[in-house]
Amino acid sequence: MIRKYPRIEFLTFLIITIQLVLFSACFDQRDESSPNKNEGVELLQIRKDDTESKIKALEEEIIKLPYDYSSLTSLGEAYIQRARETGDAEYNNKAELVLNKAIELNNDNYLAYVLLGRVSSYRHEFIETLNYAIKAINIKPEQSIAYGILGDAYLELGEYDKARKAYEFMQSLRPGFDSYSRISYIKELTGDIEEAIQLMQEAIDDGEKRNLPKENIAWAHVIMGSLYFNKGDLIEAEEHYNEALNISTDYYLALEHIAEINARKGNYEEAVKLYKKVIILNPKGEFYKALADSLVKLGRRKEAEQFYDKTTEIYDDYVRKGNNGYLRQIALFYADNDTDMDKALELASKDLEIKPDIYAYDTLAWVYYKRGDLDKAMEAAQKSMVLGTKDSTLYYHIGMIHHKLRNRDKAKEYLTLALSTNPYFDTDAVEEIRLVLGEQDKSG
Repeated sequence: MIRKYPRIEFLTFLIITIQLVLFSACFDQRDESSPNKNEGVELLQIRKDDTESKIKALEEEIIKLPYDYSSLTSLGEAYIQRARETGDAEYNNKAELVLNKAIELNNDNYLAYVLLGRVSSYRHEFIETLNYAIKAINIKPEQSIAYGILGDAYLELGEYDKARKAYEFMQSLRPGFDSYSRISYIKELTGDIEEAIQLMQEAIDDGEKRNLPKENIAWAHVIMGSLYFNKGDLIEAEEHYNEALNISTDYYLALEHIAEINARKGNYEEAVKLYKKVIILNPKGEFYKALADSLVKLGRRKEAEQFYDKTTEIYDDYVRKGNNGYLRQIALFYADNDTDMDKALELASKDLEIKPDIYAYDTLAWVYYKRGDLDKAMEAAQKSMVLGTKDSTLYYHIGMIHHKLRNRDKAKEYLTLALSTNPYFDTDAVEEIRLVLGEQDKSG
């Protein structure tokens, strides 16, 4: 029988979202001193809601002018915008093709290198991301955008101090939506949630002031909502998720989080309704799984099984295709379903090799825990805590490892932190924590 696993950490998904969503915000940072606005340095503004119309117009323009590297670069940006809106990675593949052609036509195409850095980051090819960022910086060291890409790569590689310095330099050149958002995430990772919230509010204010695309502002409200959710404030979280929907109707990220809040409140019927809508908009494995989890809570196990099966099908397809963006999610799925523990360890280890951040260590720790290798689990879990991140999932995992190792005081400390930080982070995990703490109290 398939069992559910603790909810995938939103921060893991967040960094991917940050790396995709910030582009059109970054692109608003125009260099007013640029001597030639046709050199690909001036950054295209995509303000229309209908990005498909923009893509169609650019594709028609390129048919007429196939050697216009500026139009090719603009089309690459438009494809990335569409990838943000739909979650369809195929648009990033299209972007790569036209951006490489643009660079063939103009090797000093600053924007094309920045955009290619984004595509490589999405694919978890972070050394390539660094290389593209450095090439862009060498072309236009006075522009801020490439420093953000540089910081993103360092962040994914677990080089947090280098990432922070890159973001701070980016902000010193031109503060705005993109730098505020990135530094907000650094603050979140280092446990300064209130400062992270303040910076995201500054990002929202800046985005609205500069009339950035609706999807960007909606995304910022989703991130703000996640900050409140992670500190256990469901009221503020839901307000920001609903605001995101007011700005961008049927925005799948906002709908997914509203569904999650309904599930945490026990409103499983509404959660099921919303998750079914989400998978129509964006059929990702984690959304099918969340739908199945809610159905199980309603006692509809047979119906849930088809969605668990779909989750497995999607994740297996990711593995076959070498999609490295979901390694940790798949590793957790295998581990907690007890379906393939060797595969879980293989994927978690590969994820750590590619993306050695704190959540890679947390994933590896949980896989080792599920396999019963508690010493290795503790070693990895301790590395996941080095930044002081206030995350209930991290606390839960290391707390349970301490519990299994019979480190009673440490188990109680971390499990209590998990509940006090966010008592809604995972329904089943919360029940398990309360059971463990209750057993400890009874045993004296």
